[in-house]
Amino acid sequence: MNADSNPSTSTNPSTSTIPSTDPPAAENGPPAALAEIRIDAERIKNEVLELAEIGRDAESRGIYRMAFTDADMAGKRWLADRIEQAGLELRIDGAGNVCGLLPGDSESDATAERRQGPRLLVGSHTDTVPCAGALDGALGVLVALESLRRMREVGYRPPFSIELISFSDEEGRFGGMFGSEAVSGRLTLQRLRSAADLDGIRLWDAMQRVGLDPIAALDAQRDPNDLIGYLELHIEQGPVLDASRTPIGVVKDITGLFKWAVTLSGEANHAGTTPMDMRRDAFMGLADFAHEIPRILAENGSPMSRATIGRAQILPGSANTVPGLVEFSLDVRDISEEVLRELSLACRRALSAIARRRELKFDFEQQSWIVPVACDPAMTAHLEAAAGSLGLNYLVMPSGAAHDAQILGGVTPIAMLFVPSREGQSHSPAEWTNWHDIEAGANVFLQSLLRMSQPASPTHSPPPSDRQERSPQT
Repeated sequence: MNADSNPSTSTNPSTSTIPSTDPPAAENGPPAALAEIRIDAERIKNEVLELAEIGRDAESRGIYRMAFTDADMAGKRWLADRIEQAGLELRIDGAGNVCGLLPGDSESDATAERRQGPRLLVGSHTDTVPCAGALDGALGVLVALESLRRMREVGYRPPFSIELISFSDEEGRFGGMFGSEAVSGRLTLQRLRSAADLDGIRLWDAMQRVGLDPIAALDAQRDPNDLIGYLELHIEQGPVLDASRTPIGVVKDITGLFKWAVTLSGEANHAGTTPMDMRRDAFMGLADFAHEIPRILAENGSPMSRATIGRAQILPGSANTVPGLVEFSLDVRDISEEVLRELSLACRRALSAIARRRELKFDFEQQSWIVPVACDPAMTAHLEAAAGSLGLNYLVMPSGAAHDAQILGGVTPIAMLFVPSREGQSHSPAEWTNWHDIEAGANVFLQSLLRMSQPASPTHSPPPSDRQERSPQT
């Protein structure tokens, strides 16, 4: 299926209230004085390196700031300090999301406790996977912080408030994306009580251990009528921008996904005395399914489909015992919900057939189902216009990774900006982006915010979807 003409990608729930512009049209940008504002690249660099030391393992050099661990909470406290130092209004909601507000004209007369006007959200997350790199999520938070800080430093007050938000548990330690689910109203009491990580630690207990009241997370929900949109900068986490030497990616669609915890049960037996044709070998069932994945994707998927078995446990785990139980994860992604449903059905059929053939029992638990989301045309047009005004080439592209933006996409218009990941590396200590690319992306982000906050300009058609790669207008 052609990713550019996908009919099943979810659209945003409401029309963006942000003024639209054709990407090349310089006359729709901010006034000349604001168009010259740039971020402080050295300040971003220092903060990236400083935050990266929180939770870093001395031996592996990886970062361990998994959600609601001591290191994660230390990162939240560090960010809260930076928000206050920047002169923004600090708030930490019941889900542990760390927020910093730059009040707009619409809320200029209200006290911090009574501000309730419409606002544009910006940010990402500071939690990590185990043995992570320094930039996944954290860069988006720090670029958003720097952009609001620069606005305040030059005395610019936008017509509406802009709020930095660093979401809790984007990496899904407890399944899903906890912080953005709470803000968007998708969090339930049942999930609060039942969610657990791979080690069996309950979300409820983890929150209480670090001093958070789990019930208060339900109060983190925002009224969609108070949200103008959500903008997020992120590293690409893939090789496309780096390989093409393109400094900016403008995201068109964000992938959906489903995650399963799969169990194949057979019979443990002696490795030397059990004939091959009389075994109920659970591991062989896993091996059969792993070999089936390319066929499943070719027959039921699209060019954007991905499927990964990232974790497997073989039990009883003895070298001289036929495996009687295998537990493994399955992560499947595509930018079409229709394709995801086809892949889900195909995976179930394949596993059931393998289980029958090898006399195994097949069970699975669906840990998450995240719907694909399309980015808002008016907001993405401003990203393109900002990149063009700065003389930067950019690529219109899908996101193969899930992000908080797609959760927010259920209640408000969204847009995402990518910067290159060196050699496509992410979720490892090798994750990196060149400083000049970070500076370029941060300036596009800042200028996009300034464009979005200007008086409404005439609405133009969104850029044609078949024009994937663009150079700045001359």
